[in-house]
Amino acid sequence: MSRPHHFSAGPAVLPLEALKKAQAEFLTFADTGLSVLEISHRSEAFEQVIEQAESRLRDLLAIPQDYHVLFLQGGASLQFAMLAMNFLHQHAAYIDGGSWSKKALQEAQKWQQTHAELRVDTLWSGKDDGYAYLPDDQLWQQLQDTLDPGLDYIHTISNETIQGIALQRDAESRVPLFCDMSSDILSRPVNVGAYDLIYAGAQKNMGPAGVTVVILKDRLLSKVKAHVPTMLDYRTHVEKKSLYNTPPVFSIYMLNLVMEWLQAQGGLDAMYGRNQRQAQAIYDVLDAHPDFYRGHARPASRSLMNITFTLPTPELEQRFLAEAAQRQLMALKGHRSVGGIRASIYNACPDDSVAALVEFMHAFHRQH
Repeated sequence: MSRPHHFSAGPAVLPLEALKKAQAEFLTFADTGLSVLEISHRSEAFEQVIEQAESRLRDLLAIPQDYHVLFLQGGASLQFAMLAMNFLHQHAAYIDGGSWSKKALQEAQKWQQTHAELRVDTLWSGKDDGYAYLPDDQLWQQLQDTLDPGLDYIHTISNETIQGIALQRDAESRVPLFCDMSSDILSRPVNVGAYDLIYAGAQKNMGPAGVTVVILKDRLLSKVKAHVPTMLDYRTHVEKKSLYNTPPVFSIYMLNLVMEWLQAQGGLDAMYGRNQRQAQAIYDVLDAHPDFYRGHARPASRSLMNITFTLPTPELEQRFLAEAAQRQLMALKGHRSVGGIRASIYNACPDDSVAALVEFMHAFHRQH
């Protein structure tokens, strides 16, 4: 059975090599006589899996030793609430860059509503410009100059999956900086030391849904508020090495296989080059026919992971999707909140899939 060209925004395509290895080990893992779905999370076999996963992630991202790596559950959506519950003592500021950063802001505002002493500000919003860009270096520096030095933290996002916009380089901040990297982590090298906390759902670039990676600086733990519920307290998971309760064993196992595959590809420098090349091939089509393929993102904020555009009419968009499906080009429909077309080309997206999409886009333009 041939595999379709899969452009889903998440759960996303996984490396074929990782899937085949999981298939080969599925019934009997590491001489246990059991499937990886059946082994205890306290077993030596799984301890090796989770230790390997952390080691490979540290290697790929060059994570400093004074940072903890956690494998949690609940997705980025739970992190939106956990951040405020753990670290919002007085005042936090949020970048409202699009759909997901707005959700993070709203969760902090809910926490604020039940704690009158707290203050949550919107440091910057792209709403009035249709969320078409994220702050560049100059704007980010201007924002830094206006900061209250007593801020508990700033929250930003590196890539907005729905709008198809991204920061083009790592931000730096005078106060603790938290970043949602769910949709572009491991797509490029990252200066982890510029952030106090990074979090990411796995289902884009790291593995299947079910596990969320959190990378946090050790000094943050002293700032965790009192009386945070046990399962929502970062200190719980640091102390128990992500094994306080039963973790998502299979998701962590698959994440480990994807990390192994990334290392075999040459690491994040090699992956970044590949991602730039693939994205540029699609953006070249948009730039060649700007009145037909209307890109959402401003060129300076274009995402390498999620390429979003519309066509002249909704009818043409439906025809585009139908004809694409006939060519096995799947999951190209834009998010329900914005419509249009979205091609998500995460790390495991094969070159052949991008080439097939580019060929179809040229053909569709010629026809219509």
